[in-house]
Amino acid sequence: MFRKILLPVEHTAYDAGIAGYVRDLARDNRAAVLVLHVADGFAARHLAQFELRESEEVREDREYVERIAAELAAAGVDAECMLAAGDPAREIAAAAEREGCDLIAMATHGHRFFKDLLFGSVANEVRHVSRVPVLLVLGAPAGTPPR
Repeated sequence: MFRKILLPVEHTAYDAGIAGYVRDLARDNRAAVLVLHVADGFAARHLAQFELRESEEVREDREYVERIAAELAAAGVDAECMLAAGDPAREIAAAAEREGCDLIAMATHGHRFFKDLLFGSVANEVRHVSRVPVLLVLGAPAGTPPR
């Protein structure tokens, strides 16, 4: 059913739950997984423009996505990783199309109205801008199964 699943991660405790869910989905479908983190700090957004050296944040993000991809590979899933910079929702949607993904699987935090108004929702925006189907799983911190 799925050939390539995009797994956007945000470098939080919520990632373990969605990564486990995607691991099982990928194994069941014999699908590959592309782990993506969109760094959106100042240094990440302006790295090339100002010819900046890779920041500590960007280095840690790179190591993080590499570790998740390695864990997926150790579980028998064909996995690779990518680091992007910029607006998370737009970068996620663009990567899914560019990389030939047929599903984007993301965790949501389960914010309710006021928090979404204050903080926005990357998952909700991805849902609106992506041409690739989006699977939203109510996230749970590490050690708690997603709902």
